[in-house]
Amino acid sequence: MKPSLNLSLRGHLWTLQPFLQHVVNPLAPPPSRHFRTYADDPAFGPIRLTGRLHERPSEDLVLVVHGLGGSVGSHYAVQAAQAAQRLGAACLRLNLRGADRSGEDFYHAGLTEDLHAAVTSPELSRWSRILVLGYSLGGHVALRYAAEGADPRVRAVAAVCPPIDLAKGAYEIDQRARAIYRRKLLGGLKDMYERVAVRRKVPLPLAQARAIQRIQDWDDAIVAPRHGFQSAQDYYQRVSVAPLLHQIEMPALVVAAKHDPVVISRTVRDWLDRAHTIRTVFVTQGGHVGFPPGLNLNLGYPGCVEDQVIAWLRDAGRVGGST
Repeated sequence: MKPSLNLSLRGHLWTLQPFLQHVVNPLAPPPSRHFRTYADDPAFGPIRLTGRLHERPSEDLVLVVHGLGGSVGSHYAVQAAQAAQRLGAACLRLNLRGADRSGEDFYHAGLTEDLHAAVTSPELSRWSRILVLGYSLGGHVALRYAAEGADPRVRAVAAVCPPIDLAKGAYEIDQRARAIYRRKLLGGLKDMYERVAVRRKVPLPLAQARAIQRIQDWDDAIVAPRHGFQSAQDYYQRVSVAPLLHQIEMPALVVAAKHDPVVISRTVRDWLDRAHTIRTVFVTQGGHVGFPPGLNLNLGYPGCVEDQVIAWLRDAGRVGGST
């Protein structure tokens, strides 16, 4: 077997193994309490957002944003909360709208309003420094939020395996070779959609929504009409953060994996290579939001990937501008 193929297969292993381990033996998050706030939506009015708030006597709070089809219970979100606790920071694991299966609504990759609502909520007013850590689609939302101009208390942002070019990302995930991941993602989206359909008028009848098999078709038939886009391509063009990366002024870090089987490296590499103000780490070991223990990101910190990323966020956020 060629070494490149071996590494590619390990990309699948590093993607699937942490997820399956969490299903069989769920990771235990630090003690937390229920978090709730509201985001204003022009179509539906106030939309309830929920999460889990891990309180610590610290000036730093890490805001963790999950990926497509995920939630605050996703393995990487729990690992981030554990790392924040080890480093003495508070942590909010935020559900993007509908991710808690409340039926309030469903999100998309540019809904930075949810992050703004969380950051400016009264419950987070006690923390003077907020550090945003997003995974996969949540990483895209985090970078977009930073590019648009985040709240002044947001001092640094990190994204792990973000799909920064949405059109290319959707095209790749819709390929036959990635069917196992596409089915998982669509399963989560359909579950959220069914909960919303019980409470509100939805763009497409449930039977037709359940039959969708491609991410681009989902975005075209579901996301675009709900959120005011003309089509999936219009959504991708208007929302993708890739052309806006140069607008990010705060310290920013992107961790990407060469053998990520979900966010294919060629869809992000050129954009990140041109984003000179962003600290980018491309690893050869790892998959999609899953990495081997002891992987060194060369950021100057010990521990697992989450330990290293949050330590970088903490220190970059304190100096305010050093990347």
